[in-house]
Amino acid sequence: MVLPAGKLPSSKVKAVPKPSDNSADRRTWMRLVSEYTGLAMLLPVSTFVGYGIGYLLDKAFGTTFLYLVFLLLGIISGLAQLIRQVQKDTKES
Repeated sequence: MVLPAGKLPSSKVKAVPKPSDNSADRRTWMRLVSEYTGLAMLLPVSTFVGYGIGYLLDKAFGTTFLYLVFLLLGIISGLAQLIRQVQKDTKES
């Protein structure tokens, strides 16, 4: 059976369900999961980046202590961002 373009037989047309309140809750929940997954990666990544910058500067300047300084800066910056995000989330709820 050949139909003209844009025409579907009525038996194959399905109604699209209307979004319910449950889908809005699900989107909110999924958004929170994605934000907190990002936060879980924030602290290790900032620590590693701080260490990497310090390591490269140590190699460039021939020193042996800059990796510790930048490691601590990376940890502190990661914790500061984590605290900011948690404070923002507690204000919203």
